Amino acid sequence: RTPEEFAQGHIAGAVNMPVDGFDPAKLASGDGRRAVLYCRSGRRSQVAADRLAASTGKTATHLDGGILAWEAAGKPVTR
Repeated sequence: RTPEEFAQGHIAGAVNMPVDGFDPAKLASGDGRRAVLYCRSGRRSQVAADRLAASTGKTATHLDGGILAWEAAGKPVTR
């Protein structure tokens, strides 16, 4: 998501990495956590997930429907 979108609301603990500068190597945390990519509606996170999968050879997970679906499901958002 863009920095402006992220500032409008995001999932707690999320790290903002806009897709136009997304680098799969920056997700290698080594702490065992699984990355779940998301954007506003799911389109850009799918692009990033495809890049991540191509880079790692593993399936990448993205939030289908993005933060819009997250909010519609009544999940909390940090503003």
